[in-house]
Amino acid sequence: MKTINSEIAEKLREMRLPVFASEFERQCLEPSDQEDSFEVRLKRLVDMEYDSRTNNTIQKNIKMAKFYDSNANINDVDYRPERNIDRGTIESLSTNEYVKNGLNIIIVGASGCGKTWLGCAFGVHACMEKYKARYIRMPELLSEFEAVRIQGRYRDYLKQISKIDLLIIDEFLLTSVNESERNDILEVIEKRTNRKSTILCSQWSPEGWLEKLGNGPVAEAILDRIINSSYKIFLQGKSMREEYSRLKK
Repeated sequence: MKTINSEIAEKLREMRLPVFASEFERQCLEPSDQEDSFEVRLKRLVDMEYDSRTNNTIQKNIKMAKFYDSNANINDVDYRPERNIDRGTIESLSTNEYVKNGLNIIIVGASGCGKTWLGCAFGVHACMEKYKARYIRMPELLSEFEAVRIQGRYRDYLKQISKIDLLIIDEFLLTSVNESERNDILEVIEKRTNRKSTILCSQWSPEGWLEKLGNGPVAEAILDRIINSSYKIFLQGKSMREEYSRLKK
Protein backbone atom coordinates (compact mmCIF):
# COMPACT_ATOMS: atom_id res chain seq x y z
CA MET A 1 0.00 0.00 0.00
CA LYS A 2 1.36 3.38 -1.00
CA THR A 3 2.01 5.98 1.65
CA ILE A 4 1.00 9.60 1.23
CA ASN A 5 4.66 10.58 0.80
CA SER A 6 5.26 7.97 -1.90
CA GLU A 7 2.16 9.13 -3.77
CA ILE A 8 3.40 12.71 -3.60
CA ALA A 9 6.83 11.70 -4.92
CA GLU A 10 5.25 9.69 -7.74
CA LYS A 11 3.04 12.60 -8.79
CA LEU A 12 6.01 14.97 -8.68
CA ARG A 13 7.85 12.73 -11.12
CA GLU A 14 4.79 12.52 -13.36
CA MET A 15 4.82 16.33 -13.43
CA ARG A 16 8.49 16.13 -14.48
CA LEU A 17 9.89 17.41 -11.20
CA PRO A 18 12.47 14.65 -10.54
CA VAL A 19 14.85 16.67 -8.36
CA PHE A 20 11.95 18.00 -6.29
CA ALA A 21 10.72 14.41 -5.83
CA SER A 22 14.12 13.02 -4.82
CA GLU A 23 14.77 15.79 -2.32
CA PHE A 24 11.26 15.40 -0.91
CA GLU A 25 11.89 11.68 -0.32
CA ARG A 26 15.22 12.47 1.32
CA GLN A 27 13.60 15.03 3.63
CA CYS A 28 10.96 12.49 4.67
CA LEU A 29 13.70 10.10 5.82
CA GLU A 30 15.88 12.71 7.54
CA PRO A 31 14.68 13.50 11.08
CA SER A 32 16.69 16.72 11.31
CA ASP A 33 14.80 18.19 8.34
CA GLN A 34 11.51 17.76 10.19
CA GLU A 35 12.65 20.39 12.66
CA ASP A 36 12.54 23.07 9.97
CA SER A 37 9.34 24.94 9.18
CA PHE A 38 7.20 23.98 6.20
CA GLU A 39 8.23 27.18 4.39
CA VAL A 40 11.95 26.45 4.85
CA ARG A 41 11.60 22.87 3.61
CA LEU A 42 9.47 23.94 0.64
CA LYS A 43 11.98 26.62 -0.32
CA ARG A 44 14.77 24.06 -0.23
CA LEU A 45 12.80 21.77 -2.54
CA VAL A 46 11.96 24.56 -4.98
CA ASP A 47 15.54 25.88 -4.98
CA MET A 48 17.00 22.48 -5.81
CA GLU A 49 14.58 21.90 -8.68
CA TYR A 50 15.13 25.44 -9.98
CA ASP A 51 18.93 25.16 -9.79
CA SER A 52 18.85 21.80 -11.58
CA ARG A 53 16.68 23.15 -14.39
CA THR A 54 18.79 26.28 -14.72
CA ASN A 55 21.98 24.22 -14.96
CA ASN A 56 20.39 21.94 -17.55
CA THR A 57 19.34 24.98 -19.60
CA ILE A 58 22.84 26.43 -19.42
CA GLN A 59 24.49 23.16 -20.47
CA LYS A 60 22.00 22.74 -23.32
CA ASN A 61 22.64 26.29 -24.56
CA ILE A 62 26.41 25.77 -24.45
CA LYS A 63 26.09 22.53 -26.42
CA MET A 64 23.75 24.07 -29.00
CA ALA A 65 26.10 27.04 -29.47
CA LYS A 66 28.78 24.79 -31.03
CA PHE A 67 31.61 26.84 -29.55
CA TYR A 68 35.10 26.25 -30.87
CA ASP A 69 36.16 26.22 -27.21
CA SER A 70 33.31 25.59 -24.78
CA ASN A 71 35.74 25.75 -21.84
CA ALA A 72 36.73 29.36 -22.53
CA ASN A 73 36.12 31.39 -19.38
CA ILE A 74 35.99 35.18 -19.29
CA ASN A 75 37.63 35.07 -15.85
CA ASP A 76 40.74 33.51 -17.39
CA VAL A 77 41.59 36.39 -19.75
CA ASP A 78 45.34 36.99 -19.99
CA TYR A 79 45.91 40.67 -19.20
CA ARG A 80 49.64 40.87 -19.82
CA PRO A 81 50.56 44.40 -21.00
CA GLU A 82 51.74 43.27 -24.44
CA ARG A 83 48.25 41.96 -25.24
CA ASN A 84 46.72 45.45 -24.96
CA ILE A 85 43.51 44.23 -23.29
CA ASP A 86 41.71 46.78 -21.14
CA ARG A 87 40.48 45.03 -17.99
CA GLY A 88 37.74 47.62 -17.47
CA THR A 89 36.28 46.94 -20.91
CA ILE A 90 36.22 43.17 -20.37
CA GLU A 91 34.66 43.52 -16.92
CA SER A 92 32.03 45.91 -18.29
CA LEU A 93 31.14 43.52 -21.11
CA SER A 94 31.03 40.66 -18.59
CA THR A 95 27.78 42.09 -17.23
CA ASN A 96 26.14 40.97 -20.50
CA GLU A 97 24.43 44.36 -20.76
CA TYR A 98 25.57 44.55 -24.39
CA VAL A 99 23.56 41.39 -25.10
CA LYS A 100 20.54 42.79 -23.30
CA ASN A 101 20.78 45.99 -25.36
CA GLY A 102 21.49 44.34 -28.72
CA LEU A 103 24.99 45.80 -29.09
CA ASN A 104 27.99 44.18 -30.77
CA ILE A 105 31.67 43.46 -30.16
CA ILE A 106 34.44 43.62 -32.75
CA ILE A 107 37.58 41.65 -31.85
CA VAL A 108 40.57 42.36 -34.09
CA GLY A 109 44.02 40.81 -34.04
CA ALA A 110 46.59 38.73 -35.90
CA SER A 111 46.24 34.99 -36.32
CA GLY A 112 46.68 33.13 -33.04
CA CYS A 113 46.35 36.15 -30.77
CA GLY A 114 43.24 34.80 -29.01
CA LYS A 115 40.28 36.28 -30.93
CA THR A 116 38.39 33.01 -31.18
CA TRP A 117 39.01 32.14 -27.53
CA LEU A 118 37.84 35.55 -26.32
CA GLY A 119 34.74 35.43 -28.54
CA CYS A 120 33.88 31.98 -27.16
CA ALA A 121 34.51 33.19 -23.60
CA PHE A 122 31.95 35.97 -24.09
CA GLY A 123 29.57 33.42 -25.62
CA VAL A 124 29.88 30.91 -22.78
CA HIS A 125 29.44 33.73 -20.27
CA ALA A 126 26.22 34.79 -22.00
CA CYS A 127 24.97 31.20 -21.89
CA MET A 128 25.55 31.20 -18.13
CA GLU A 129 22.79 33.80 -17.94
CA LYS A 130 20.56 31.63 -20.12
CA TYR A 131 21.08 33.58 -23.35
CA LYS A 132 21.22 31.52 -26.54
CA ALA A 133 24.43 31.78 -28.55
CA ARG A 134 25.90 30.34 -31.76
CA TYR A 135 29.50 30.21 -32.92
CA ILE A 136 30.21 29.88 -36.63
CA ARG A 137 33.06 30.68 -39.01
CA MET A 138 32.16 33.05 -41.81
CA PRO A 139 33.04 30.53 -44.58
CA GLU A 140 30.63 28.07 -42.95
CA LEU A 141 27.91 30.70 -42.55
CA LEU A 142 28.13 31.68 -46.21
CA SER A 143 28.12 28.01 -47.26
CA GLU A 144 24.99 27.42 -45.19
CA PHE A 145 23.28 30.36 -46.88
CA GLU A 146 24.14 28.93 -50.28
CA ALA A 147 22.79 25.52 -49.29
CA VAL A 148 19.48 26.79 -47.91
CA ARG A 149 19.05 29.03 -50.95
CA ILE A 150 19.21 25.95 -53.18
CA GLN A 151 16.84 24.08 -50.85
CA GLY A 152 14.33 26.93 -50.82
CA ARG A 153 14.77 27.50 -47.08
CA TYR A 154 16.61 30.82 -47.24
CA ARG A 155 14.02 32.91 -45.37
CA ASP A 156 13.51 30.24 -42.72
CA TYR A 157 17.26 30.02 -42.05
CA LEU A 158 17.60 33.80 -41.98
CA LYS A 159 14.77 33.98 -39.46
CA GLN A 160 16.44 31.29 -37.35
CA ILE A 161 19.86 32.96 -37.33
CA SER A 162 18.24 36.32 -36.57
CA LYS A 163 16.64 35.08 -33.35
CA ILE A 164 19.88 33.98 -31.67
CA ASP A 165 20.71 36.26 -28.73
CA LEU A 166 24.45 36.25 -29.44
CA LEU A 167 25.90 35.28 -32.82
CA ILE A 168 29.69 34.87 -32.93
CA ILE A 169 31.10 35.07 -36.46
CA ASP A 170 34.75 34.04 -36.60
CA GLU A 171 37.15 34.73 -39.49
CA PHE A 172 34.97 37.68 -40.48
CA LEU A 173 36.02 38.95 -43.92
CA LEU A 174 39.21 36.91 -43.86
CA THR A 175 38.87 36.96 -47.65
CA SER A 176 36.89 39.16 -50.02
CA VAL A 177 33.27 38.25 -50.74
CA ASN A 178 31.22 38.19 -53.93
CA GLU A 179 27.94 40.01 -54.55
CA SER A 180 25.71 37.18 -53.33
CA GLU A 181 27.74 36.73 -50.15
CA ARG A 182 27.76 40.49 -49.55
CA ASN A 183 23.96 40.53 -49.75
CA ASP A 184 23.75 37.61 -47.31
CA ILE A 185 25.92 39.49 -44.81
CA LEU A 186 23.70 42.57 -45.14
CA GLU A 187 20.58 40.48 -44.51
CA VAL A 188 22.05 38.99 -41.32
CA ILE A 189 23.32 42.31 -39.99
CA GLU A 190 20.12 44.17 -40.89
CA LYS A 191 17.90 41.60 -39.13
CA ARG A 192 20.03 41.72 -35.98
CA THR A 193 20.85 45.45 -35.72
CA ASN A 194 19.59 46.94 -32.44
CA ARG A 195 17.77 43.67 -31.70
CA LYS A 196 20.36 40.95 -31.14
CA SER A 197 24.09 41.00 -30.44
CA THR A 198 26.86 39.88 -32.75
CA ILE A 199 30.56 39.31 -32.08
CA LEU A 200 32.82 39.64 -35.11
CA CYS A 201 36.34 38.20 -34.92
CA SER A 202 38.62 39.41 -37.69
CA GLN A 203 42.27 39.70 -38.66
CA TRP A 204 41.42 42.94 -40.46
CA SER A 205 40.58 46.19 -38.72
CA PRO A 206 37.23 47.78 -39.68
CA GLU A 207 39.07 50.31 -41.84
CA GLY A 208 39.88 47.52 -44.28
CA TRP A 209 36.42 45.93 -44.36
CA LEU A 210 35.00 48.20 -47.04
CA GLU A 211 37.46 46.88 -49.60
CA LYS A 212 36.85 43.27 -48.53
CA LEU A 213 33.13 43.87 -49.05
CA GLY A 214 33.72 45.19 -52.56
CA ASN A 215 32.95 48.84 -51.80
CA GLY A 216 29.66 50.34 -53.00
CA PRO A 217 26.37 51.16 -51.21
CA VAL A 218 25.72 47.64 -49.87
CA ALA A 219 29.19 47.49 -48.32
CA GLU A 220 28.67 50.92 -46.79
CA ALA A 221 25.28 49.88 -45.41
CA ILE A 222 26.84 46.84 -43.72
CA LEU A 223 29.59 48.88 -42.10
CA ASP A 224 27.21 51.62 -40.99
CA ARG A 225 25.09 49.08 -39.11
CA ILE A 226 28.10 47.36 -37.51
CA ILE A 227 30.54 50.12 -36.62
CA ASN A 228 28.12 52.46 -34.90
CA SER A 229 26.82 49.86 -32.47
CA SER A 230 29.98 47.96 -31.53
CA TYR A 231 32.55 47.82 -28.76
CA LYS A 232 36.04 47.31 -30.20
CA ILE A 233 38.84 45.16 -28.79
CA PHE A 234 42.23 45.17 -30.53
CA LEU A 235 44.45 42.29 -29.45
CA GLN A 236 48.21 42.42 -29.74
CA GLY A 237 51.17 40.26 -28.74
CA LYS A 238 52.62 37.02 -30.04
CA SER A 239 50.63 33.97 -31.03
CA MET A 240 48.87 32.31 -28.09
CA ARG A 241 48.87 29.06 -30.06
CA GLU A 242 52.66 29.05 -29.96
CA GLU A 243 52.70 29.71 -26.23
CA TYR A 244 50.10 27.10 -25.30
CA SER A 245 51.05 24.51 -27.89
CA ARG A 246 50.86 20.94 -26.67
CA LEU A 247 54.06 20.23 -28.58
CA LYS A 248 56.84 20.98 -26.14
CA LYS A 249 60.20 21.76 -27.61
